[in-house]
Amino acid sequence: MRTEILAPATWQPELDRFRGYQVATGRPVSSIKLRDYHLRRFARATALPPYDVTRDDMLAHLEHNSHWRQNTRRAARSSIAAFYRWAAEAGLTERNLAEHFPGVSFSPGKPRPASDAALEEALARADERVRLMVQLAAYVGLRCCEVCQVSTHDVVSTAGGWLLRVLGKGGRSRYVPITDELANEVLRAGPGFIFSGQIDGHLSAGYVSKLISAVLPVGETAHKLRHRFATRAYRGSHDLRAVQELLGHASVATTQIYTAIDDDDLRRAAAAAA
Repeated sequence: MRTEILAPATWQPELDRFRGYQVATGRPVSSIKLRDYHLRRFARATALPPYDVTRDDMLAHLEHNSHWRQNTRRAARSSIAAFYRWAAEAGLTERNLAEHFPGVSFSPGKPRPASDAALEEALARADERVRLMVQLAAYVGLRCCEVCQVSTHDVVSTAGGWLLRVLGKGGRSRYVPITDELANEVLRAGPGFIFSGQIDGHLSAGYVSKLISAVLPVGETAHKLRHRFATRAYRGSHDLRAVQELLGHASVATTQIYTAIDDDDLRRAAAAAA
């Protein structure tokens, strides 16, 4: 979980206004929180009032944090740029102070599916509650922020079998097929949220991640179970669009990052071209 970072007094009113703007324009809550975190961290680092910041200060922040993963720096840069774009549009600055703040190149990730042995170990070590979390990540491909919000009301019976309604990023919903056994386990864990807690009635995503990671071998994570689901779904169907829908990705390019290609598939492709 992220450590709480307090913004300097000169920044807090502006961050509150920017947050209100994002809420009013329908920005996803998860995105608002991430931007707020990035901006509070930047504000503490610069120690300057928000509209005294220069392009050099922005670059220095990224340079100082060059140890961050490339996509983390890319996201932080995007948050800073969004804030100053809003400030200019709102008439708080004469110009966009981040107008010439260069972008950070995108670094495509690599598939990191958890091994079968890792999943078996997690299922064997987990208690009943955490075992269900592991199953939702590994067999339904849910993110931790989706696992924590699963409710018995999300289980839907159709003529073709059980579906689980998943509330994904940006408030977008999708329906993922689940087995009879898993549907019954979810229903037995209710009623309501199956992982009750203090965050709007359910556990936080961070705590779910911590619980799942605790039963996995060292080096494995809850998100790698999602990669495992994606990889197995693609190998069984060779339908990238279907896997994209199952994972709730806005872009099929993101889905490609999650799906490891089997050696046999590569051999077949090479043989076809020979």
